[in-house]
Amino acid sequence: MSETAIPAPSGTSVTRTPSAAAGTPRSRGARISLGALQVTLGLFYAFASALPKLIAHPSAAEGFDKLGWGSTGMYIIGALELAGGIALLIPLLSSVAAVSLSALMVGAFIVNVTVLHGPYVATPLILILPLALIAWARRSHTTELLRLVRRRA
Repeated sequence: MSETAIPAPSGTSVTRTPSAAAGTPRSRGARISLGALQVTLGLFYAFASALPKLIAHPSAAEGFDKLGWGSTGMYIIGALELAGGIALLIPLLSSVAAVSLSALMVGAFIVNVTVLHGPYVATPLILILPLALIAWARRSHTTELLRLVRRRA
């Protein structure tokens, strides 16, 4: 792989490899913002989304009863959201978690539109946007994870 010299603000040049630059935000502020977004979404999925399903809160149970999925479906979706929320907080898993949660949100959108017709139809689509940003910005972690998995196989 080739290296690229990038002029730094102070007039000196910084050498970066393409793989190092590919998934890393350029500024400190961007790294902090992305980390804050990951923590916020991770906590949202773990507490605000998964917890009501896992404790069988009546508001969550009602929606799953409408679907005909019952408590089993509710617990499965809650466990997937909890796993995704926790994985967003683990650097190596963050990109894969963001893609997985995005797929879950596509399913939630389809169910909301076709079956529930609820007032929060756009919520899953809104959540996909920051998840896509995390998946793209942390894509180098996916490459690193694949390298680790292949090494162990």
